[in-house]
Amino acid sequence: MHTPRLHRDTVEQIKERAEIVDVVSEYVVLRKRGKDYVGLCPFHNEKTPSFSVSPSRQSFYCFGCQAGGDAIKFLMDIHKQPFAEVVLDLARRYQVPVQTLEPEQRQELQRQISERSQLYELLATADQFYQHALRQPQGEVALNYLRQQRQIKDETIQEFGLGYAPGGWETLYRYLVDSKRYPPPLLEKAGLIKPRKENSGYYDVFRDRLMIPIRDIMGRVIAFGGRTLGDEQPKYLNSPETELFNKGKTLFALDKAKTGISQQDQAIVVEGYFDAIALHAAGIDHVVASLGTALSIEQVRILLRYSESKQLILNFDADKAGTNAAQRAIGEISQLAYQGEVQLKILNIPDGKDADEYLQTHTTQDYQQLIVNAPLWLNWQIQQIIQDKDLKQPGDFQQVSQEFVKLIKNIANTNTREYYITHCAEILSQGDTRLVALRVENLLTQVSPGTENKQNFRQFTSNKSSASSKSYLTQTEPSLLEQAEALLLRIYLHCPENRLVISTALEERDLQFSLSHHRFLWQQILEIIPENYGDELLTAVQQRCLEFPEETDLVSHIFHLNEKAKKEIQRTPQVIQAAIACMEIAISEKRCRYFRESWEQTEPEKEPEQYKYYADAFTKEKRNLQELEKQRLFSLLDLLQFNY
Repeated sequence: MHTPRLHRDTVEQIKERAEIVDVVSEYVVLRKRGKDYVGLCPFHNEKTPSFSVSPSRQSFYCFGCQAGGDAIKFLMDIHKQPFAEVVLDLARRYQVPVQTLEPEQRQELQRQISERSQLYELLATADQFYQHALRQPQGEVALNYLRQQRQIKDETIQEFGLGYAPGGWETLYRYLVDSKRYPPPLLEKAGLIKPRKENSGYYDVFRDRLMIPIRDIMGRVIAFGGRTLGDEQPKYLNSPETELFNKGKTLFALDKAKTGISQQDQAIVVEGYFDAIALHAAGIDHVVASLGTALSIEQVRILLRYSESKQLILNFDADKAGTNAAQRAIGEISQLAYQGEVQLKILNIPDGKDADEYLQTHTTQDYQQLIVNAPLWLNWQIQQIIQDKDLKQPGDFQQVSQEFVKLIKNIANTNTREYYITHCAEILSQGDTRLVALRVENLLTQVSPGTENKQNFRQFTSNKSSASSKSYLTQTEPSLLEQAEALLLRIYLHCPENRLVISTALEERDLQFSLSHHRFLWQQILEIIPENYGDELLTAVQQRCLEFPEETDLVSHIFHLNEKAKKEIQRTPQVIQAAIACMEIAISEKRCRYFRESWEQTEPEKEPEQYKYYADAFTKEKRNLQELEKQRLFSLLDLLQFNY
């Protein structure tokens, strides 16, 4: 059937009934600001809210990416669906009668909408049946299991709608078909029954099982999970996928957890239904369960809609099975963690317990402390790599080093990668601080071979070098180098005609900004310039930096030009040349110091090759420094005259 042409009256009725704040809040954490609501835009990555929803105008608008429109347009953009599909979904949701411009299509559309509504009604009826059966004599074993073995109180049983599927092949089938008059094909579409293979007829999917209803974000039952009370396999059985239930896009208890996730600004994912139920019962209400499968990117993105900090905590057992489950659950979302799109943490409960078992002998505060202590995923990965390894043994040392390299190679963010290179080098040094620099170099050689390695190595030595050098340049370096780098950044922001000169000079000389706040500002610029802002670059960078108040305090003076600064940047050829010279000399000086100190700390008898390497490297770099100082003397003196 081709896409229907919907009558204008139908569209207008849907616009009237579809409250935009309700629609958008299912996907975005909204906070009241005056008459409107604001949140993080779901259509582009941002850290400071630029997304606004207006109840009075029934519209949304993002000042960052310029996305905007009404509730229908929002759902079209968020789901990548055509207009007619979104309108039909909203018609089902708000029970709006559908009219089309082609009368012959109306009956089919009404049938589709009616069937979806019947599925919701049918599943709600089945849920009531299971809950009722739990309180009957036939459900006594299941009820005792909940109360005694799981220590779940009656109010929690009722809150989560727990129930019991009686034994027998057609118990639910007979109730729904004979008593409630639902047609068998509808029960099959709901995932409640299956057709018999040999004979005609159907049988119940769930038999003699403890029943846990699975709900959508609006709290409507869309599927069930059934736990066996005996030895039947599988222990847990979920409904098959249906028109209402997509396992890869559903999270158990999200309807109850979404508010808590927003308030706590973090989401906890556990492995089982009863882990989530026990945590909610203990007052930890920002918890969902993953339905026993690896987390999909869709599930993670759904969770991140409710957390501004994008913090996700995976809680699995600390034993080997739990570790494997954590690795399996991470699945395809690992790339999001490597790229920094999600703050992924791993919470392993001691003694191989799951959350449900832990809370039976520990308090809510004990679990909350585990949350606080949960390591970042990368740190957890490192712990797994070195576990049961003796770094004094050559084989273990080599294996750990290789695993570290694999891990570090995946890290996209430069600063994060630099941190973990140092962290891994310290582990490999086994407490001997003299070996850290050597381990760093070894890791860099494997992580970033060639030109990139040289650049990263220079960055490391720039950050880690001692301030003990007695040369004139090093003694004045904090002031002089900061002046040089600040001048380059100021020229880049205020003088568009010189941007190519600066970026080319930095690239050709393989230079980076040495001071962290200047690296921060340069990174913001690099993330913006591909969009070709031209003269508006300064404003765009300022707005972006507002997300990082501490770093911005150190660079805010670069955004402004007083009379003295205006005169200085008019001499751009000399200023750029002098600033580049200062950066080159400062980096060369630090490399000299690093090679000299490494040479002095190496014992020639024990490590003759390393001893010769550092001696040759120091001699070569010293000659390079002398040549730089000779060639750039005029520019350096010119820079000193600026009196910045």
